[in-house]
Amino acid sequence: MKPFDTPVDQNVIESQAVLEDYRNSNFTKGHLNPSVHQKTKEDRKATFTLTNIVPQRGGSNSGPWSQLEEDVLKRLKTYCTGKMYVITGAMPYESGAHWINGRVSVPEYMWSAYCCPSFKPKLPESVQMFFPTYAAVGRNDPTSGGEIVPGDVIAREEVWGYDVRPMPLQTLEDILAQRLGMSISLFDGHCQK
Repeated sequence: MKPFDTPVDQNVIESQAVLEDYRNSNFTKGHLNPSVHQKTKEDRKATFTLTNIVPQRGGSNSGPWSQLEEDVLKRLKTYCTGKMYVITGAMPYESGAHWINGRVSVPEYMWSAYCCPSFKPKLPESVQMFFPTYAAVGRNDPTSGGEIVPGDVIAREEVWGYDVRPMPLQTLEDILAQRLGMSISLFDGHCQK
């Protein structure tokens, strides 16, 4: 990846997020495709583009969501024997848009799902529920209601309200379908449990 050395075109500044949008915003730059999931330094560096970033609260990004990314990577490396697919996204607020500086949409929740069509036989019982698919939704707003992701009342103060709820793929697809008002099939019917 080569640095972008020329001035940013005004059309870009007007139509998509730029670094200035995040300054003093109280949001971190949350990766959709996690850098920790990449094998090479060059691939990790490529995940830091703003097209791979959403506004994420620090308590989520460095807390339960970070732990989810690490757990997923460990499971995939340990048990998948072929290709694996991970899709991550952001879920808008149902009660109206929330913005950074009126320019960058802030999601209420983050979600992630993976599909591992080929995995080791005789999985330990403790991980069987995670194969061939797995999904999770995480809070990006500690004040959100508990209907999608219930809050952990005994969580540490710095991560309180940023809980992550594991779930079957179908449950995530149902939540997204309801929130977005459309039919959702993340892996197009492939890799169903």
